[in-house]
Amino acid sequence: MRQTRKNVTNFLVIGCLIVGMIVLTATWTITQESNWYPSQWGAEDQRGAANRLTPQKVLEAASLIKEGKVYQLGRVYEAGIPLFGTRHYSLRILQMSGPLGENQVTWHEEIFSGEIGQIGTQFDGLGHIGVGNLYYNGLKKDEFAKPEGLAKIGVENAGVFVTRGVLIDVAGYKGVEHLDNSYEITAADLKGTLDRQGTKINAGDVVLIHTGWGKFWMTDNERYNASEPGIGLGAGQYLVDQKIVMACADNWGIEVVPNPDESLAFPVHQLFLPKNGIYNLENIITEELAADKVYEFAFIFTPLRLKGATGSPGNPIAIR
Repeated sequence: MRQTRKNVTNFLVIGCLIVGMIVLTATWTITQESNWYPSQWGAEDQRGAANRLTPQKVLEAASLIKEGKVYQLGRVYEAGIPLFGTRHYSLRILQMSGPLGENQVTWHEEIFSGEIGQIGTQFDGLGHIGVGNLYYNGLKKDEFAKPEGLAKIGVENAGVFVTRGVLIDVAGYKGVEHLDNSYEITAADLKGTLDRQGTKINAGDVVLIHTGWGKFWMTDNERYNASEPGIGLGAGQYLVDQKIVMACADNWGIEVVPNPDESLAFPVHQLFLPKNGIYNLENIITEELAADKVYEFAFIFTPLRLKGATGSPGNPIAIR
């Protein structure tokens, strides 16, 4: 009887420890602030990993231009593009204006309606994603997110991206036209691809991931939006460790969707943006770079200086 009581006591103690560990783990994913802020660039920083974009990185990028061939990486903004959730796109041309002067000058203008920073080829600024109420550098949502724009970490703070770009052709490494629905790209996949390409990642680089998912852009929007192959947390941490500036991909969310852990929603976004100040650039064109086996190049992207915005549209380019 005494031994039975001892066993029961041990069981209860172990059970309490397990429950405590679960609670601590759940709490860590939301509120363990000291592990990820203030940022390595200081408590007042608003640029994150863009601080790695030094004059030396610009010169490194310029040294990679050997042929002068330009690759447009941005998608066309048009009616019918795949859109996440309730986001929308609309462009209307006003009635022709004029004529003015004896030379009869006339002109057109357009009215745009849409979530300008979060449709099509879209750049995620540091104010786009948070961990609960906390955003990059521990900023509290209620203190900086205003109806008229973000008071801090708006996209206007990101600056211009001129640096070395690296393509990681995971689909090519796997020998497929495109990765399967919800395929999780691992750190081993990234390393294996880089090794086969003979490419390495340097601090301050922008990384482009070719999954082949862009094949479904405007050809099968339903499939494109339903899920996506992409990097998992392990691969995301590998890229963080390489000290990249931005991750780009030919899908709508960079990371695998849905996450293999059904309890998680977009954890790689949290790992990159609020916790490490690393930007995302989604829905880009990677097919041409992959077809030409262009694995390193000069990368150029200038987000629109939209004060207080969460992101920006744009047309990034690679120059070989």
